[in-house]
Amino acid sequence: MKTFFITGIDTDIGKSIVVGLLARFLRSDKVKYISAKLVQTGCQEIAEDIITHRKIEGIDLLPEDLAKETCPYIFKFPASPHLASEIEGRLIDPQYIAECINKLTKSYDCVLLEGAGGLMVPLTRNLLTADFVAEQKYSLIIVSSARLGSINHTLLTLEAALTRNIPIAGVVYNEYPQENPAIAEDSKIIISNWLKAHNIAAPLIVSPQIKDLNNPPTIDFSGIFSSSKK
Repeated sequence: MKTFFITGIDTDIGKSIVVGLLARFLRSDKVKYISAKLVQTGCQEIAEDIITHRKIEGIDLLPEDLAKETCPYIFKFPASPHLASEIEGRLIDPQYIAECINKLTKSYDCVLLEGAGGLMVPLTRNLLTADFVAEQKYSLIIVSSARLGSINHTLLTLEAALTRNIPIAGVVYNEYPQENPAIAEDSKIIISNWLKAHNIAAPLIVSPQIKDLNNPPTIDFSGIFSSSKK
């Protein structure tokens, strides 16, 4: 398979939960996979999002987690990666991140790489996350949401990916928080129609609201991964 980059249309959109669910699906499909995190801010030691992945997967932390190979940069200050790194005096080297992910690809068939915030978040002062993803030729999985404003944010993210020739593998529509069922249903239609209008054969897959991370559902993500098996 390959490396999939999972981005959200905004912060606090449910990326980490979706990555955990993607991982559960790959495990059920008997794929040798690992999840990782681009940069983690607002925490110390082991990346909090990696811990969330493993909780949803139902497994312990991996040796790669303890060695911080699955999250090359962790910063205490809760901010965009470029700012958090500057405040702590440890500038981010995008090449080092790429090397860490490449190392994982040698041991695993599929790497699920979770971003920090949205696709246009600065990784450094001179490099947007979107441009890093384009340079590395990662396939993109976009996590959308049922919240008001998701249409605009989702389509802007899709447009940003399209203009950089980033392959779009799929859109996961996270039904939390669902503020209004009518808005949620209409958003799905708008996003699906946009994908069809732009000849993008990427599925829109719904992720239901999850109340218990210790007992999450197994969601069929085969539409996202099937093309990479050919």
